[in-house]
Amino acid sequence: MTRHIHITRLLDRGRFNDRILRQLGWAMAFIAGAINAGGFLAVHRYTSHVSGVVSGMADAWATGEIGVGLSLLVMLCSFIGGAMHSTWLILWARRQRLRGGYGVSMMEEALLLLVFGLLGAGLSLHKGLFTPPTVMLLCFIMGMHNTIVTKLSGGLLRSTHMTGIATDIGIELAKMSYYNRQANARVAAVRSNRKKFRVYTLILLAFFLGGVVGALGFKHLGFGFTLPLALFLFALGLRPAWYDVRLRWRWWRGRWASRRARAALQGGRSAS
Repeated sequence: MTRHIHITRLLDRGRFNDRILRQLGWAMAFIAGAINAGGFLAVHRYTSHVSGVVSGMADAWATGEIGVGLSLLVMLCSFIGGAMHSTWLILWARRQRLRGGYGVSMMEEALLLLVFGLLGAGLSLHKGLFTPPTVMLLCFIMGMHNTIVTKLSGGLLRSTHMTGIATDIGIELAKMSYYNRQANARVAAVRSNRKKFRVYTLILLAFFLGGVVGALGFKHLGFGFTLPLALFLFALGLRPAWYDVRLRWRWWRGRWASRRARAALQGGRSAS
């Protein structure tokens, strides 16, 4: 199978056993871990942990801390807004018969990550002024980030939601350790999916390693560390987007050549 057909199948259906999809899942999980570490350095909160945000919002409203509850509600809405925006880009691209909706979303996220670096650098000078937009932008970015792999894999993979990944690992471990004592034709034997187990384990490890690298990078380089992260993410998104550009260029060139051929044919008939 050629590479172009392989990528097209990936972007159209996102099959779980696709090698590129697995590689993208690991890469996106690594970036998510690094961004999460940078977010904690900037705003002292892990912005990918939506469960914690919702729980904190409930606790704040129950104890009468309305201001804290509203700030957490804004974080939740920003995350949802990022997920909506990324999904809109992907759906729009599909309606336009494009293959690069995922790539465009990743490239836009890379640019927003650079803006996050600038806002984070401004926190040291004007903490009160830059904190709210920094938190909102980071939640928006994490919403976009998680949506890309989720849509691409048909809901099988997450790049930021490690709770679900750890749950799936536990499920597969239980299947591996289950002992089928007697064969029963009416009941299917318990079988584990070792491929899924390996993918989920590697995604969890990639997220952890990304967090370690991100923490060290932001510690020693400051918010300038967003630059290599943004470049890495931009490079990931450039591949499907560039495929679209080449495809449209071939289509336009073929259409222009056919027009020239028709014009030459009509000119020959007129001359005769």
